[in-house]
Amino acid sequence: MSKILITGASGKLGRLVIDNLLASGKVSASDLVAGTRDTAKLADLSGKGVEIRRVDFDDEAGLIEAFAGIGRLLIISTDVLDRPGHRLVQHQAAVRAAKAAGVGRVYYTSIPNAETSKVSFAPDHAGTEEAIKASGMAYTILRNGWYMQNLFMGLPPAFASGHWYTSAGDGKTSHIAREDIARATAAALANPPSENVIYTLTGARAYSNSEIAALASAATGKPLDVVNITDEQLAEGMAAHGVPAPFIPTLVSFEAATRAGDLGIVTSDAEKLVGAPLVTLETFIETNSASLAG
Repeated sequence: MSKILITGASGKLGRLVIDNLLASGKVSASDLVAGTRDTAKLADLSGKGVEIRRVDFDDEAGLIEAFAGIGRLLIISTDVLDRPGHRLVQHQAAVRAAKAAGVGRVYYTSIPNAETSKVSFAPDHAGTEEAIKASGMAYTILRNGWYMQNLFMGLPPAFASGHWYTSAGDGKTSHIAREDIARATAAALANPPSENVIYTLTGARAYSNSEIAALASAATGKPLDVVNITDEQLAEGMAAHGVPAPFIPTLVSFEAATRAGDLGIVTSDAEKLVGAPLVTLETFIETNSASLAG
């Protein structure tokens, strides 16, 4: 088997993908390469027989060296929200490096509706997808839905006040557990298709914030009132509560994207790749009710 390299291997998603590949029995540790800027963070994987390589998206020459001999490359999108546009620069460098290194198939973690989504950094993903398609390399694009784990950021402070302020209106989100994204990604890496393909990985059902609040309230036993406001009012409230100004437009864009239906797409792609039912939002909320309650 040709080698599989996962970038961002020391991050939450990257590590879960590697763990799932190892557990699958379909990929041996010797065929896996874990890429990260800080290789010391992956010493335990090295002990299991996984090769560790330094991968720095700001070092294109180093990327070419890191990608040498790789048959399947998973590019996990970088996280540089404080530097608008830099993510796309990094990704384009990675695509060029993959092409120069002779990578057989590129996998990339994108977002649903990358071309038209109202999420502020959607153009980074759309631009990366364009670069991959233009490269001529075989590709598998994984358009990852909204993580269930994102609720850990919003629900605890909402429960603290008893009010969930949102400008998403009746828009819905098809949350999916990070673990299910990892399972689907590992399956796609272990069983590459013969053609180019785009998967949209979502939960089996989409929920409005009012529906999510009702589930969370029932699981925690705490009341939660959903208060619908405008994008402008939401931004003002964030600023008043100390959210750093550079991040406010991005956070508000999530609400606008939800309202527009960008995050409410539902497909069976993830379940088909995994070959088993996914974690439901009800189960996730019940299992994590103490943490979500704050």
